[in-house]
Amino acid sequence: MHDKRVALVTGANKGIGLQVAKDLAVRGFTVLVGSRDLERGEAATKGIAGDARALALDVTDTKSIAAAAEGIRNELGRLDVLVNNAAISHAGKSGRSLEEMMKAGRASVASLDEVRSVFETNVFGVIAVTQAMLPLLREAPAGRIVNVSSTAGSLTRNSDPTNPLRSMFGASYSPSKTALNAITLAFALELESTRIKVNAACPGFTATDLNNFQGTRSVEQAACEPVRLALLGPDGPTGTFSNDDGVIPW
Repeated sequence: MHDKRVALVTGANKGIGLQVAKDLAVRGFTVLVGSRDLERGEAATKGIAGDARALALDVTDTKSIAAAAEGIRNELGRLDVLVNNAAISHAGKSGRSLEEMMKAGRASVASLDEVRSVFETNVFGVIAVTQAMLPLLREAPAGRIVNVSSTAGSLTRNSDPTNPLRSMFGASYSPSKTALNAITLAFALELESTRIKVNAACPGFTATDLNNFQGTRSVEQAACEPVRLALLGPDGPTGTFSNDDGVIPW
């Protein structure tokens, strides 16, 4: 078995996932940089100080997921942390402004094909990857699962008339994060008698290609909460949804 803790970060060849990978590598983890395109993953590892290895992983492809899980077991024999970071904000034309994406995502006009595509990555992909990696995480001394969510999925906040951002709640991205929060809780409840902790983190409105770089936070800021949850000690919580400021209402 590999003698260092191992972390897998999905969608880690760029953006928040890449920064999470960097932060975990600095803390002594062997980090697996999950990427649909192996070459992009390999390129990303060159900018990570520490033990970082590219891993071909398409969270919407069951064969890719199974191959990744088998590869981790055969090559390293362990997995301590899973960060489900891979996500998409839309499945439409690339380069659209945030305003255009919001308009196209309104419940009255949203494309069902686009909604399905967003859920395929943001929800079903998380379920599939987590299920595949659970046998390894169950064997870990202190398994941790962190799902990168968003306050955009908080039903409590978005049902509050005083929330100035509630107009952004459409039919695809935001509900996908609501569903992700529910999946987080489902895994946490099932696993609460084990050593595995399952939590959801909101990185904040971060400048990435998810929003055509119109976000206001840096990836360094965004990675803080996912990394904190990945490093939780034995007395840390499970089944929570939080950001830098604390617990977020579901």
